[in-house]
Amino acid sequence: MMIGSMHGLDLIVLVVYFTAVLGTGIYFWRKSRTVDGFTAAGRSLPGWVCGLSILATYVSSISFLALPGKAYATNWNPFAFSLSIPLATWIAVKYFVPYYKESGDISAYSHLEHRFGTWARVYAAICYLLTQFARMGAVLYLMALPMSLLLGWDIRWIILITGAAVILYTFMGGIIAVIWTDAIQCLILMAGALFCAVLIIFNMPDGPGQLFSIANANHKFSLGSFGSNMREPTFWVVLFYGVTINLQNFGIDQSYIQRYIASSSVSQARKGLWLGGLLYLPLSAGFFFIGTGLFSFYYSQPGLLPEPLLDPAKADSVFPHFIITELPSGLSGLLIAAIFAAAMSSLSTSLNSSATLILSDFYKRFYRKNAKEKESMRVLLVATVVWGTLGTALALAMIHVQSALDAWWMLSGVFSGGMLGLFLLGMISRKANNPAACAGVICGVLVIAWMTLSPYLKGSLDYFRSPFHSFLITVFGTIAILLVGLSLTKFVRHGTEKN
Repeated sequence: MMIGSMHGLDLIVLVVYFTAVLGTGIYFWRKSRTVDGFTAAGRSLPGWVCGLSILATYVSSISFLALPGKAYATNWNPFAFSLSIPLATWIAVKYFVPYYKESGDISAYSHLEHRFGTWARVYAAICYLLTQFARMGAVLYLMALPMSLLLGWDIRWIILITGAAVILYTFMGGIIAVIWTDAIQCLILMAGALFCAVLIIFNMPDGPGQLFSIANANHKFSLGSFGSNMREPTFWVVLFYGVTINLQNFGIDQSYIQRYIASSSVSQARKGLWLGGLLYLPLSAGFFFIGTGLFSFYYSQPGLLPEPLLDPAKADSVFPHFIITELPSGLSGLLIAAIFAAAMSSLSTSLNSSATLILSDFYKRFYRKNAKEKESMRVLLVATVVWGTLGTALALAMIHVQSALDAWWMLSGVFSGGMLGLFLLGMISRKANNPAACAGVICGVLVIAWMTLSPYLKGSLDYFRSPFHSFLITVFGTIAILLVGLSLTKFVRHGTEKN
């Protein structure tokens, strides 16, 4: 099979896959006709289903393509990020899961209003919505880019079809359809990754040992430097970055919080998070191994890789190319469906959680507090369609303005860093008050903005550039919020005691 073509059997597999996804939405139509059903699945799902959904939420199409691509182009240094997950999972299981289950609030950010006032809730909700908007556009665009190259389809049609499918089944099935579909898609992801890894090992010209000898000779299994240089992505820099980002995901991200709430009990929610968190460790290792295996596979057979993919910037397209050219007909279609599955899982999660926040944190909070069931459902459904359409439109815009992707990632880093620091301040210090929290967020966001914009400081402004690697932006921003907030709280408290 040549690049940019597909067998009829592969097309049939893709059609069956999309039909099954839409069928899931139709199947759960009746169970999602209430607000609680649409946003929390009636709070009745088993932990293992929510755990697989958490894992599917974590593994977007970016991960499915980027992790093998990163290992293919460099080494296993990014795996240090995955090694931070057990610690973040333990903290979330111990402190965050019980709180969210016992509070009963569907919004992850109502807690901030209780601690610091309305501004904190609105700030966090807006930051989350903008971040998800950016994520939806990025996931759709980055999934469609290699798929259009390898399948020979117009990238606009890939974006439109995938976006429409996600909107439709999220609209019809709500969170319960999203979670069950996530669980099924997650199984497809894991089976597909395992099959590819085995196929690469046994398709080496001189046997499995050749894969490891080539990889070792080129230092492909290296975890990076263990030194203390904070300008480079050393093992420790990536690990600290991972702890911060994973605490943010498991502790304050509405997408994950809704999985906890949808679980039938605190114990089931805990089991689900442990399952989702710990499964990502071997799954990500599998993706990195696939990337390393692809390097050895094409290193030993350089004529199999088309010239356009020899460019290191095209590393993310090497895995899809392998799927298209080396897998048997039908199985390649299933793996391509798995890439779509990763994208759709991430997109549906963002869509449902964003619609939930629009209803709970804005419509009911400021416009109609006692909105009845029918009115609330109408808001959820309209928000799902509108937000999904906007995310699809952003992905289409990125076709012509690729720099928009970097701009949105920069903004999402500023938003998310401020959110995590604010949450941790509220949890660590019971005495932290509104002014201290507000000052902490301002200082933290300024630190994040300074470090994010540092690469653009040229000429006479070069002196003010950050001396740290970009992975530490969110880490230092979060620490800044905590230190400023805690210091001001202590200062104000001591001043009050003296008076």
